[in-house]
Amino acid sequence: MKNIVKTTFVALTGFTAIATFGLSCCKEGNTGQSGAEEKRAVLSREEIKERSFSDLFGAINVKEIPEDVFKLISEDFAVLTAGTPSHYNSMVAGWGGWGVIFSKPSTFLMLRSSRYTLELMRKEQKYTMAFFDEEYKGDVMEFGKQSGRDSDAKMKNTKLTAVQTPAGNMAFKEAKLIIECKLVQVTTVSPDDFYTDESKKFVTDAYAEVKGYHKVVFGEITDVWARK
Repeated sequence: MKNIVKTTFVALTGFTAIATFGLSCCKEGNTGQSGAEEKRAVLSREEIKERSFSDLFGAINVKEIPEDVFKLISEDFAVLTAGTPSHYNSMVAGWGGWGVIFSKPSTFLMLRSSRYTLELMRKEQKYTMAFFDEEYKGDVMEFGKQSGRDSDAKMKNTKLTAVQTPAGNMAFKEAKLIIECKLVQVTTVSPDDFYTDESKKFVTDAYAEVKGYHKVVFGEITDVWARK
């Protein structure tokens, strides 16, 4: 692909991901917290719910993202959210990364073609990626247990607190990091594009389940917000 520069290739769960910007690895100490977590104000769930977006988050440069992309994507998982304040949906994603694509800071994800959140991402042409501390993992994983296509129960029942960013995108107050993206491109994978037996088998088996190949989603990073 043309115009892809300054990249480091990262293998995530059988998929090759592009990650850049020299992200610093998490610092391990007796508490198991990263430096960013140690500096962040410790707030209860009740206090977080009561505070505004501007009270909780500050804008940072994409190059200042404080944690390792490997941990954020493959361990913490990303919560993707798309839609409008009156109707939005979230899902969990564990494959992807970010780097410089089309000469701009960008994210990319590999998603099943049947995902309802992907449908909303394509409709609104924007979305957020949110990451959470370990204490919220149970809440995060609930987003992967049912679809929001036929019922809004998943979004109504979550214990996380929805919030609208200044740009009008939907995310959650409990997140430690929010990346806002403008949709750039959605491509469809093909078994012929894969050169290992493992990866080719994965996309073929996945197709058999939903009768559709995975999509690779590229988005331009427009804003990055970190918890204060």
